[in-house]
This record gives sequence, structure tokens and C-alpha cells, in this order.
Amino acid sequence: MNYTGPKVKLSRKIGINLTPKAKKFSQRKPYPPGQHGATKRRGKQSDYGRQLLEKQRLRLQYNVAEKQLVNYFKKAAKLTGNTGELLVQLLESRLDNLLCRAGMARTVYAARQYVKHGHVMINGHRVDIPSYHVKVNEVIAIREKSKKLECFQEAIRNSAAPAYIEMSKADFSARYLYIPARQDIPIECDVPLVVEYYSR
Repeated sequence: MNYTGPKVKLSRKIGINLTPKAKKFSQRKPYPPGQHGATKRRGKQSDYGRQLLEKQRLRLQYNVAEKQLVNYFKKAAKLTGNTGELLVQLLESRLDNLLCRAGMARTVYAARQYVKHGHVMINGHRVDIPSYHVKVNEVIAIREKSKKLECFQEAIRNSAAPAYIEMSKADFSARYLYIPARQDIPIECDVPLVVEYYSR
């Protein structure tokens, strides 16, 4: 199932900021959570431990369940090309993720909720499946009735979409221009270690 617990604590545990709030807290407490987080000495991490950590980082940045990530990996492994890059590209093309990347949601967790609640359309048709695979040149837009909601107004004001997304703040819409290369995708993860984890 998707993670619904405290994001700040989880962010400190895995060492990356999953939300804007987590970024603010990590500056004040740049160490793992818990009573001994600031003082506990960490032992040398095994190869398996590093692979597991990177897998968890990738999974949580896209807010997908373990079973979903396994299915994405199997799909990527069947395609021709670099499995790690293809895996990230498949995850990046999810509707909830692109809604967040475009700046119409502050976090991928909020984006998932907006999609489930029916606020989002693809090419003029309402889609309520967060894992929907967005194709190149498809347009993601907020429903007309939902545009006046403060959550979208605030997100749009602070939006800054990457090069592979064409954002229209006036229309509350975004077009997926092309499938980005791995280096253009803003995630913190050593993807080859994720591939090693699933290839064991």
C-alpha cells in the first residue's frame, strides 16, 4: 500500500526530502529520527543494505507500493535499452508524478489525492487513476470547477516545471513534451543499485 504516515520522520530516515516541510525540518535536524539519532554511530552498510535503501528512496519519491515498483521493473526489463533509465522513465510518466512536476500540486502525495478526487483531466477527459501512463503530447489540466480552489491557486503561483513539461499557468494545464533522459529527471537515487536489488 502507499505510505500515509509522517513524511518528515521518513525523510530523515532515508536521507532525502520528500516534501517542502521535510526540507525545512532537515535543516534544523540533519540526522536520523529517534532518541539517539544525533549521537548513534552507524556501522558500515552492506551491499544489500545500500541496494535496499536506494530502492526505498526511489519507491517513496514516486509514492508507489512495493508491488507496483516490482511490476514497473519487470516491464522495464522487457524493453530494449538501459533497464534503470527505462524504469525511471516509466515512473516519471505517471499522472500523479507529472501533476506534481508541473507544479499543480506541492507534493506527489497531494497530486495522488487530487487525481483520486476527480480534479484532473487528460485531453479534456476526467481521469481518476494516479498511475495512468501519460503519453507524449497529452495535456494534463485541472477541471474548470476546481481551478478556484486555494490548493491549486497556491501551487500554480509557485510552479516551476522542468524542460520536458510545457506549463500554462493561465489555463492550469501542462503538456508532456517528451520522455526525459535520466539526468534530466530530478530524483535522488542511485538507480543501478535498484536494478541490482531486483536482479538478485
